Order: sequence, then C-alpha cells, then structure tokens
Amino acid sequence: MGWNALLFVLTATAVTVGCLVPNRWLPPLPNDKVLHFVSFAVLTGLALPFAHDMSSALLWLAGLLLAGWIIECLQSLLPDRRFCWRDMAANAGGIAFATLATFLVAPIF
Repeated sequence: MGWNALLFVLTATAVTVGCLVPNRWLPPLPNDKVLHFVSFAVLTGLALPFAHDMSSALLWLAGLLLAGWIIECLQSLLPDRRFCWRDMAANAGGIAFATLATFLVAPIF
C-alpha cells in the first residue's frame, strides 16, 4: 500500500472515529462545521489522486459524500449526537472546495 493510500485510510478512520464518539468524550469545539469542512476537504485531496479519469473521480466524490451521510445517520444512534444537515453541508462544501482547488492548481486528467 502506498503512502497516499495509507494516509487516506488513517485520515478516514480518524474522521469516522471522531464523528462517532459521544460528545462528552470530545473537548469543547468552537465550531464543528469548520472541522467537517476541513476533514472532508483533506479526504478529498487524498482521494482524488486515486482517480484515473473523470468518471472514477466522480465515484470517489460521491463515495465521500455518501460516507458523510452514513456517519451523520449513525450519529443519531449515539446518546448525545444527532443527524445535522449543516454538518452535511459542511462536508459537501469541503468536498467541493478541495475538488475545485485540485482541478485549478494541479489538474489530474
């Protein structure tokens, strides 16, 4: 497994764990929407190099958005967490920002 793949897996694991622990286990967060935005922007930046064409890039992006939705759904099963559309918007914003930045700065196709 290459470094990029390992870094992607570790980052995805950290984001998932951070999103699925009870709130009382977390330090006070000034704005968790920023964390959602940055987390999914970083995941997108790590995922896009795996894409070999536009259709595979779109699959990666859809997969990240789906993963964010699944995480939000799972949060509703935790005692002090809930599904939040604003978190989903922050996730989508991070994905869109990183995608645009990637294609403007370093087009991969």
